[in-house]
Amino acid sequence: MTAAMTLPKAGLVQTARSYPVLAVALLLTGIPTFFAMASQSWTQESGVHGPLVLATAIWLVWRSWDDIVALARPGKLWLAVPVVLVAAGIYTFGRAFNFLILEVAAYLLALLAIAYALAGHRVLMKMWFPIVYMGFLIPLPGWFLDSITLPLKVFVSDVVTWMLAAVGYPITQVGVTLYIAQYQLLVEDACAGLNSIISLTAVGLFYIYLLHNASWRYSLLLLAFVLPIAIAANIVRVVILVLITYYFGNEAAQGYLHDFAGIVTFVSALLLIFLLDTILAPVRRRLASKDATTDQKDPHAKAA
Repeated sequence: MTAAMTLPKAGLVQTARSYPVLAVALLLTGIPTFFAMASQSWTQESGVHGPLVLATAIWLVWRSWDDIVALARPGKLWLAVPVVLVAAGIYTFGRAFNFLILEVAAYLLALLAIAYALAGHRVLMKMWFPIVYMGFLIPLPGWFLDSITLPLKVFVSDVVTWMLAAVGYPITQVGVTLYIAQYQLLVEDACAGLNSIISLTAVGLFYIYLLHNASWRYSLLLLAFVLPIAIAANIVRVVILVLITYYFGNEAAQGYLHDFAGIVTFVSALLLIFLLDTILAPVRRRLASKDATTDQKDPHAKAA
């Protein structure tokens, strides 16, 4: 069975006017969900990318609207409706018991199913990047982030201790706690910037897609450098905070300089990604040339 829906050419607003019940339902469920994200996930360092991801994803869809309308063929309701019903059940459970990860994931799943019903699978394949990109809106639980970042924090502690001890500073280490002179620093707090790996990944992906629309192989290559860059940037951040503590005291390191160091870490990591992209330009061109050759050999590759 094929959906009796069509996609208006005027844009997102006209689409909402064409399906008022659907638009109201999405608003009534979406507004409390995004309010919860704004008051919970987006206030944490691991989720600060949320508003940027939401705004740029909507912009990507708006920018490609003419292409979407040209490719749109209604999907099959017998596939879309069950997915929406399952998503509604998960959303209700997540909303009732304050599982934000389930709530957001279910809402995005429902949006995906509705988009399929309106526009079909060809549009979803063309818009694969905004779809994947929106996945960064799903907030990961704190225990999961801690389990990932704890080994990295231990590694950062080891490196910082070795570096400063090598140049003569009186520093010792116990786990993720550093002792320098009479001061004690917990790297788990000072190195919280490691939680920005997710934000760095989201911004890096958007940069790759927007500026180059690069092949997936080059995207994965550049993305593989995100973790080493984040670790290197945080090593510099911890060294700076340790030295500030040593020379100016703990209050100076834990005040506005701590937050400023976090901003500098994130910006520095982004600049390193941009620099790396410039250095890898020959690789990007080679992969682009290879993709173009593949498309010429297989004229149906893009359509697939």
